[in-house]
Amino acid sequence: MIWEFIPPPPFRDAFNIGPIPLHMYSLTMVTGIIVAFVWSTRRAVKAGADRDSFETMGLIAVLCGVIGARIYHVATEHTRYFGPGTDPLEVFRIWHGGIGVIGAISGGALGVWALCRWKGINTAHMFDQIAPTLFIAQAIGRIGNYFNQEAFGQPTTLPWALEVEPAFRPPGYGAFETFHPTFIYEGVWNIIGCFVLLWVVRRFKWQNGKVMAGYVLWYTFGRFFIEIIRIDPVSHVAGIRVNLWIDGLIFVIAVGAMIFLMRRFPGYVEKPLADMGEKWRGKAAEKDAEESVAEEIEAEEAEAETEADAEEAEPAEKDADEADEAKAEEAEAEADEKDADKAEAEADADEADADEADAD
Repeated sequence: MIWEFIPPPPFRDAFNIGPIPLHMYSLTMVTGIIVAFVWSTRRAVKAGADRDSFETMGLIAVLCGVIGARIYHVATEHTRYFGPGTDPLEVFRIWHGGIGVIGAISGGALGVWALCRWKGINTAHMFDQIAPTLFIAQAIGRIGNYFNQEAFGQPTTLPWALEVEPAFRPPGYGAFETFHPTFIYEGVWNIIGCFVLLWVVRRFKWQNGKVMAGYVLWYTFGRFFIEIIRIDPVSHVAGIRVNLWIDGLIFVIAVGAMIFLMRRFPGYVEKPLADMGEKWRGKAAEKDAEESVAEEIEAEEAEAETEADAEEAEPAEKDADEADEAKAEEAEAEADEKDADKAEAEADADEADADEADAD
């Protein structure tokens, strides 16, 4: 049997287990985070990362992601929190709902980037291990939109249309009963993107940030068209939903980043995060310092040996010079003696010639 529409949820968001209230939106988000955390850890370890270091970084990134998600939501829907009849303290009541996926990704990415810069770890390789897992985390998190009856699109009568109860229909849409389940569209788009990205990574050996750039390209491209049919209240710029401006800008930046990375980093490394553990614990810096000191000591020892050799060679050179000088003097004396003998012989010859002339 083909359904006429997707029925509304049996309950909205919260349900109780005994005295404990549970929120479906929170549960789906936590589930998505756990799946991404476990999977990205496995990917990072396979790439040579230290498990403990990566898990610590992951926990910090999750916290930054939650903060970023809330900031993005408040910034894009500020009229709900600041204005006549509103309570600004509602900004901090995140359990009442209201987070932005783009803000979550941006906040988490900023946290990872800061930690990598601090520890000297390659940020691009780190992002590459996380990127595919974000698709699944987002797809799981979108289930919470169903139970909240939110994040749907324009009215439609398609077989997969979502029935929305009157209390949750936006102003001006009270006469319509069924709407585009845009959260389902985004979830399906993300799951397809995950498989496509994994295939491309294996096929073309993407590294050095290309995996993350691919994730951003796929997500923002699909999200742009999904956002067009969304009707939930949001701020506008020049008559266009602010989310569309942001999606388009991020997509253009990702295109430029991908082109740069393709040209700048064409190679492939088997274990790109092999040095993460040492850098995270500061051992790499200690090792570099020790090596620097050792090299300095070796240079000093070599210089001392050179000076010692020079000092040892100096007397020998002096003796050699004196010997050469003595030989030269001896040779010169022998030459003078020979000249004297020759002169004497010539004098005797002249005397003999004179005696012979007298005799004649």
